[in-house]
Amino acid sequence: MTTILVTGGTGTLGRLVAERLRADGHEVRVLSRSTRPYAVDLRQGGPALDAAVQGVDTIVHCASSPRGGDEQAAGHLIAAARRAGVGHLVYISIVGVDRVPFGYYRSKLAVERLVEESGLGWTILRATQFHDLVVQLLQTLAKSPVMLVPAGVSDQPIEVAEVADRLAELALGAPAGRVADMGGPEVRTFESLARSYLRVTGRRRALARVRLWGAAYRAFRSGGHLAPERAVGKGGFEDYLAKRFGGTPAR
Repeated sequence: MTTILVTGGTGTLGRLVAERLRADGHEVRVLSRSTRPYAVDLRQGGPALDAAVQGVDTIVHCASSPRGGDEQAAGHLIAAARRAGVGHLVYISIVGVDRVPFGYYRSKLAVERLVEESGLGWTILRATQFHDLVVQLLQTLAKSPVMLVPAGVSDQPIEVAEVADRLAELALGAPAGRVADMGGPEVRTFESLARSYLRVTGRRRALARVRLWGAAYRAFRSGGHLAPERAVGKGGFEDYLAKRFGGTPAR
């Protein structure tokens, strides 16, 4: 039996990773800011983090925040893992972090570099955006009577459970370095995703395509965050919408 620590283990992805590893009979420690017995703020580190990683074989690092602090958190985690002699660190990143000059992506890329230079055995998986994250954005955009969507931008959403399955598989294997990306089953214009969301939720909104500005927008327009050659996901966006909101998963 392997002892595995999952950071961000109460989050959307980390919770599923922990469930899959436990189902396979492994000892799983869930680390988050408020979940005992491993309640740790990675941005602070300290003795509680050292206790959490002691005796751990593998760490799956899912904890992340677009509000900042990822690099500091990763630095504390890596230092503690080295002190504890952890053999394998698995990190989940995002497709396009090296191509899209977006603040959060730059932070994820910086953490990748820390993992690669950590001296630990490591594995990095990049995935496209999860279905639920796309829906969160659409819910925000739909608050206005006119739903403004970024012109010329597509997305390739993937089912989070499929990414969790892959991370669990990687955690039980040997360090593999940077593995093949995971992309959702299809590349969709943001407008088509918005129309599907409105139809399933029964909302009536006018759609307006808006041209934005800046290097990040240009990179998103050019598809820097997509992996059409790695469209390995099975669950489509309409399937997700039907499961979450009810209805028929038809386009």
